[in-house]
Amino acid sequence: MKVVILAGGFGTRLSEATAIIPKPMVEIGGKPVLWHIMKIYSSYGFNDFIICCGYKQYVIKEYFANYFRHNCDMTVNLEDNSVNILDNHSERWKVTMIDTGINTLTGGRVKRIQKYIGNNSFLLTYGDGLSDVNILKSIEEHKKSGKILSLLAYQPSGRLGVLEIEEDGIVRTFLEKPKESGSWINGGFFVCEPKLFDYINGDNEMLEYEPMQRIIQEKQLYAYKHYGFWKPMDTLRDNNELNELWNSGKAPWKIW
Repeated sequence: MKVVILAGGFGTRLSEATAIIPKPMVEIGGKPVLWHIMKIYSSYGFNDFIICCGYKQYVIKEYFANYFRHNCDMTVNLEDNSVNILDNHSERWKVTMIDTGINTLTGGRVKRIQKYIGNNSFLLTYGDGLSDVNILKSIEEHKKSGKILSLLAYQPSGRLGVLEIEEDGIVRTFLEKPKESGSWINGGFFVCEPKLFDYINGDNEMLEYEPMQRIIQEKQLYAYKHYGFWKPMDTLRDNNELNELWNSGKAPWKIW
């Protein structure tokens, strides 16, 4: 199965970094978050990637175009400009980078790579979210469901503690970063059937809106509930927290 990664947005909530590079190229532990996402899939044996590029796509293309040499030991003979590769530390990845437009919405980006998928099931995720999700388990549950689309469903904790206060001001309970009241959110890490393309009507549709609503109406969306780690990199604070986890050696998404 091919892995499709949405990496073309402007990343406006992380503008401190994205004025220079696209958000998927913002680094965690010296590597782009995009690399971390690809390592998650690669650890489960999925090494064929399609990256939906858009904003500052040249940064992503140049990174992978030069990836092999930047991750190898080599000898360069300056006399004749020959290069001898000594040791290869690169990845066994095939990376297809497609220009899906600057202003194209998420559904449109998926639609634009249809010809590279053909009539095959595929994996899909966002270029800014990390998780310790079991990819193989999610595929297994997707197949059992028989649905067109499956997504990782996650129940996030609140950022702040919650107080339950009596009328006289006395605190009855305090919950430190509780789970929200039964709410599940879309965490990406989709498993898709090729019929998904039939539900997308062009560049101006967000996958999460019209296409997904059409799929829901036909009861063809399955939620794979994930109780482990999941975190998007939406803001500078998120980036700092993810870097702290990586630098501490306790990054939950590092399953390789």
